[in-house]
Amino acid sequence: MAGVDEAGRGPLAGPVVAAAVILDERQPIEGLADSKTLTALRRERLYDEIRAKALCCAIGEASVEEIDRLNILKATLLAMQRAVQGLRLKPVRVLVDGNQLPVLDMLAEAVVKGDALVPAISAASILAKVHRDRWCGEIHAQFPQYGFDAHKGYGTAAHLEALRLHGACAWHRQSFAPVREAGVRAVTVVAP
Repeated sequence: MAGVDEAGRGPLAGPVVAAAVILDERQPIEGLADSKTLTALRRERLYDEIRAKALCCAIGEASVEEIDRLNILKATLLAMQRAVQGLRLKPVRVLVDGNQLPVLDMLAEAVVKGDALVPAISAASILAKVHRDRWCGEIHAQFPQYGFDAHKGYGTAAHLEALRLHGACAWHRQSFAPVREAGVRAVTVVAP
C-alpha cells in the first residue's frame, strides 16, 4: 500500500509537490505525523529515516506553468499521479490524503485527514514538505528580496510587501490574485 500527500497548494510561488511512499512494515518509523505538526528539524530527520527505511518512495511535481494553465487542484492531482507513477514498486492500493483522487490504474481511496491517520500518508506528507522547503531555500539564493527561505512562498505580509516592491518573478503563480495584482517586472530567472 502506498500513501500519497502533497505540499505547496497554498503558496503564491513554486511548484506543487507530491510524494508517494510504500513503508516497510519490518522497519517501523517512530514519530510519523502530519508534517504541519512537526518542527522543521524533526521533519528533516524523519525525511532521512523515511528515505532509508521505506520500501520505495517517489516525488512528483507540477510546475508553476502547469498550475497557471490547469488550476491548483488539477495540478495537485497531476503531481500525485506523477509521484505514484515514479514508484519503482507498483502498489496494489493507494491511500491519498484529502477528498480528491488523481487518475491512477490501481485501487485508490481518499482519506480525509489521512496525513494524521495513516503512517504512509504521514511519511508522504513529510517527504513532500521537506522537498518543497528545500526548493524554497534554493530559490531564495537566487531571489533573496522575496524571502522564500522564511515564508516558503506563502502570502505572508512580508511576501506581499516584496511583491509590491519588486513585482513577481517567473516562480510566482500568475493565476493567484496577489501575484496577478503585483504584476511581473523584468526579473531574470535561471531554472534550477
